[in-house]
Amino acid sequence: MKPVADYSLYLVTDRPACLGRDLLDVVGRATRAGATVVQVREKSCQTREFVELARALKTLLDSLGLPLIINDRVDVALAVGAAGVHVGQKDMAASDARALLGPDRILGLSVNTFEEARVAESLDVDYLGVGPVFPTATKADAGPVFGVDNLARLRAATRRPLVAIGGIGATNAEAVAAAGADGLAVVSAICSAPDPGAASAQLLAAIRRGRNRMI
Repeated sequence: MKPVADYSLYLVTDRPACLGRDLLDVVGRATRAGATVVQVREKSCQTREFVELARALKTLLDSLGLPLIINDRVDVALAVGAAGVHVGQKDMAASDARALLGPDRILGLSVNTFEEARVAESLDVDYLGVGPVFPTATKADAGPVFGVDNLARLRAATRRPLVAIGGIGATNAEAVAAAGADGLAVVSAICSAPDPGAASAQLLAAIRRGRNRMI
């Protein structure tokens, strides 16, 4: 059975952004304070190291009842029994990823344009990662800024869960949530925060305020 995920505060890991701190400690603080999903993103480490890191994170998240998503690497997700995979437009095709994952794992897909979102309507994906909503230095190939107004337009055009990403932090999280995002994906706003737990709690409070503005 496919895991049920609450995408509200979606932590994307980045070990360099942790500023020398242990990634498991940062993730542990963030999840205990309310982060609801964790995606492990590793673009440069070897496969065995990636598997070992993902397995350790899965053990942590299993103890909290939270899903682990693997960025790009279907093989790593299958090796560790992760809840799912997130792919971008230049990664493995979503249809191929779904064929390998089967029906019982979460599959997310990044979109940066309305055309990509339109194409995604015919794909068996569980949510769309939309962005970058704001300028970001975290991902070098993030693409043009999508913006909050376009996020609101996309919300009106699709019933798919939308996870906004790119330059999101405590100062703009409320506006992103108010635009209709089901989840806010953050990297440095948690990984680089002096207190990842306090940062997570602050972001969750902003998300709740934004959702209240939609009512």
